[in-house]
Amino acid sequence: MQAGQRYWLVGASEGLGRAVAEKLSARGVELALSARSEDRLKDLSDSLPSASTVHPLDVRNLDEVRKVAGEIGPLDGVIFVAGVYWPMAAADWDGEAVEAMCDINFTGAARVMGAVVPQMIAQDRGHVVLIGSLSGFRGLPGAIGYGASKAGVMHLAENLHAETVRTNVKVQLVNPGFIKTRLTDKNDFKMPFVMGPEQAADHVVAAMQSRRFQTNFPRVFSWLFRGANFLPAPLYYRLFGKG
Repeated sequence: MQAGQRYWLVGASEGLGRAVAEKLSARGVELALSARSEDRLKDLSDSLPSASTVHPLDVRNLDEVRKVAGEIGPLDGVIFVAGVYWPMAAADWDGEAVEAMCDINFTGAARVMGAVVPQMIAQDRGHVVLIGSLSGFRGLPGAIGYGASKAGVMHLAENLHAETVRTNVKVQLVNPGFIKTRLTDKNDFKMPFVMGPEQAADHVVAAMQSRRFQTNFPRVFSWLFRGANFLPAPLYYRLFGKG
């Protein structure tokens, strides 16, 4: 990632995506900005110091994803930050909300990757960044829909990395903890180690500049989630299951 390179940032209109756009543009990266809100994208584009273009997009529509990818043209990289979130217990299952989380967070990522990754592989050049979540490491109460969608994104990144690890296509997975945004404002519980979008964006940009496939942050908080993978299922659900 360097000045003059061109990245497609999907989910750029607010929160983490907007903050990442600002950080990359300040480094001279040219951006193709996508999200559903054209007005927010134009506002962001007008404020950025480096060149940028606006491409409104609903990642739930495969034809639209393909059309926008064709309009944007050759890329050095793609960053998928788009996502929706509603905290939800199984007893309060909202089918439409669960479908939206799965369709935007995970299937939307798959649609975008399908539109750009094959060309990157054919050219043996490119950079793919997928934003997962610490909540995707293992099942948690109150995360119906969201946790599963992020686990899917994380597994998708692993699939892509396994296919490209010996090529010049660089695939990276970034798993944040709690970021204070309009989405997490829905939470009615204390969020440990919560950080603002700008601080989280610094972590994302640092990860992009590294050689690591996977970056989890905040580091200390992430140890809890990574460590949980090594617990036997009965012990894990005794500790973290809803009591």
